[in-house]
Amino acid sequence: QVQLVESGGGLVQPGGTLRLSCAASGTRFSINSMGWYRQAPGKQRELVANEWSRGRANYVDSVKGRFTISRDSAKNMVYLQMNNLKPEDTAVYYCNIVLASGVSYWGKGTLVTVSS
Repeated sequence: QVQLVESGGGLVQPGGTLRLSCAASGTRFSINSMGWYRQAPGKQRELVANEWSRGRANYVDSVKGRFTISRDSAKNMVYLQMNNLKPEDTAVYYCNIVLASGVSYWGKGTLVTVSS
């Protein structure tokens, strides 16, 4: 059974930093993509960043230059380094993987709150 476990969320002041981690386990297929989505109250879930197996990374425009995604394929881990956080980054952040089979899995989410 595929499981994704996120960690690293919390409360941080504007301008602060957080690092999210996600560990994937139980996959029989290789992982094509690992990434992060977020959902703010009253809004739809959106892609924050993802990285494909060939190293190509995508970011939503609002986080470019502030967030960095990295992936440890050997350990099935993905990280999101978040710098210069803004109140509008407040959301539940979800880890997502897409397997070579095409099936997508989600973590349960970790809350990031940016507030003074």
